[in-house]
Amino acid sequence: MELPVYYKKLTGQEKIAVREQYKKLQNSKCFYCGGDLDSDPPEYITKKKINWSRFPKDFLKYPIHLQHDHKTGLTEGAVHSYCNAVMWQYDGG
Repeated sequence: MELPVYYKKLTGQEKIAVREQYKKLQNSKCFYCGGDLDSDPPEYITKKKINWSRFPKDFLKYPIHLQHDHKTGLTEGAVHSYCNAVMWQYDGG
């Protein structure tokens, strides 16, 4: 699939495939923090307090998320789930 793609038009299976495509393109590095996607995010990220009431119940169920720009709807990259929460809470998405 040619990247970026419109997030809302993707099926669940397509989201998984696109996330894996980004992960490969990013050499398994998080789009947000640059840390290894197969490890926990760095401490400077996990020290940030998150208001979990703002997020869906299963937000951390999957350790790697497909990040998309909420204004354009286009995918941006693969991120740690915690980095996605930090982006959402502190950077607006």
